[in-house]
Order: sequence, then structure tokens, then C-alpha cells
Amino acid sequence: MKVIDIINRSQSTLFTFELLPPLKGASFSEIEETIEPLLPYSPSYINVTYHRPEVVLREQPSGLLERRIIKKRPGTVGVSAGIKYKYGIDVVPHLICGGFTREETEDALIDLNFLGIDNVLALRGDAEKGAHGFMPEPGGNKLAVDLVKQVNDLNHGKYVDPESTNIQKTDFCIGVAGYPEKHSEAPNLETDLMSLKAKVDAGADYIVTQMFFNNAKFFEFVEQCRAIGITVPIIPGLKPISLKKHLTMLPQIFHIDLPQDLVDAVNRCKNNEEVRQVGVEWGIAQSKELKAAGVPVLHYYTMGKPDNIEKIVKEVF
Repeated sequence: MKVIDIINRSQSTLFTFELLPPLKGASFSEIEETIEPLLPYSPSYINVTYHRPEVVLREQPSGLLERRIIKKRPGTVGVSAGIKYKYGIDVVPHLICGGFTREETEDALIDLNFLGIDNVLALRGDAEKGAHGFMPEPGGNKLAVDLVKQVNDLNHGKYVDPESTNIQKTDFCIGVAGYPEKHSEAPNLETDLMSLKAKVDAGADYIVTQMFFNNAKFFEFVEQCRAIGITVPIIPGLKPISLKKHLTMLPQIFHIDLPQDLVDAVNRCKNNEEVRQVGVEWGIAQSKELKAAGVPVLHYYTMGKPDNIEKIVKEVF
């Protein structure tokens, strides 16, 4: 079922989460270890991340460097299908611009369509490791809005090759990312909001946000979106803090502010076990306030470790 239909049919806040495909060489049991502790709380759908290939340089016996492209976490399409058909839960595989041509993106969409998967989250993705900025593949999508347009084109029967025959329309529900405290590369929040509106105007059905730790920023973000004509559902994305180094790492990577109360609580912790408990308690309080405000979904970033998410949702759902 499409995410937008799941949301529209619900009378209460839904629970969903995101997981990472395991590293190459791992088995499906690693996916099971993330999913199964959370099944008692009836997740409405599960997101599966996509990761661009990495370029590595390896020295050869001759002394020359060989450039190789390595996929460390392959299998988003396969993992998504495995989850859908093993657990009977709808899945939302991520699609990214980085590392993929438009033809490769179309092939992935066709595979998903064959598998009966009708949801995607369209993202630009990160820059190549070590690069100074994001660069699309030759013939690839440059921005998330371009990716949304490609998916929407396929929904209308428009393929990359204009001479394609036996054309059939797909019917994907398209999610996109939003940033309550703006994207790290955006010059200001106003510009970032207009970029978000462009994605919605191009065919996005809903928005899921980057993590945040201050609900006031989320509520303000929703108001700003509505003020410029964005009417689609806006889903808060939550990640409980779990390590002391997150105090410096998360703001640097994700351009977010951490509330002083949370910073003080983490600084009082003697070890990361205590930090993890602080993160759980903060996540419970955050989730309860958002749920009371009537958000359509509470979406959690597990990073493959479900124990703290389980403690939160046990108190909220």
C-alpha cells in the first residue's frame, strides 16, 4: 500500500522506522535482528536506505594505484523485497542521485515495480567520500527534485529512452526529505523551503524530516511550509542521541542545534550507557509531545540498533 494511503486511512499517529542494509557479506538475519524487536509495535512501513558506491584507490604490485568502485552496502531492492514478503509490511526503499545514472535509476524503479513495491523516498544523497561537493554521475540526476521528476515521469509512462516500447505507467508514492533547521548546504532557510516546495510541486506526496531535538523547531517548520503552500503530510524524523560524541558530531554533520537541557544532561553522564538512557528519555518526551500534537507518523532512525527505539515506542504506542 502507498504511504500516502496508509496515512490518509489512519485516525491516529503511526509508528515507522528506517534501517540500513547490512554490509556486504552479511546475512538477512542482521535485518531480522533489527526488525523483530519492533514488530510488537505494529510498524506501518519500514524505510530501507540506499548508499552510493565508494571510489577507493588500491596500490598494485607495480606501485601504480588502481581506482576501484566498491559497493559496501548493496541490496536495497533485495532487502526491501525480503522484508515485504517475509513480514507482510510495506517498505519504502530510498533512491539517491549520487552514483547512479538516470538509466540505472529507471532500472531500479522497474525492478521495484515488478516486485509490487509502490513507495520510494527520493533523495539527492551525500557527496562522494573525500569530494569537496556533490557531483552527479554523467547522465545522472543532479538534485532530488530531478529524481522526483523522473519517478513522476515514469508514473505517467515517460521513460528515459523516448523510443521505449510496451510502455506501462508505474504508480509510485514519492516521499522527500525536509530540514526543519535547513539543509547544511542551503544559504538560508527561505531558500531551502522553496527547494522543498519545488519537490512537492514536482510530484512528492509527503515529507519526512531530518532529525531534530527541539519540537518547537519542527512546529515552526510545519507552519512555514503551510505558509508557502505546501499541503502534503509532514512526518517528523527522530533519532535518539546515544553517544557523548554526538554533541559535536551531529550539529557538524546535520546542521542542527541541540537544546541546552539535553547538552547538560549528556555532559553529566559518566559513560555512553548513561548517554543512551538520556537519549531514550528525551526521545520519549519528544515523541509524546509530537503525538499529542497529532503528527501523522513518528519515524525513527535506528541505524541498525533497535534497542533504544524499542524502549521509546514501548512508552509512546
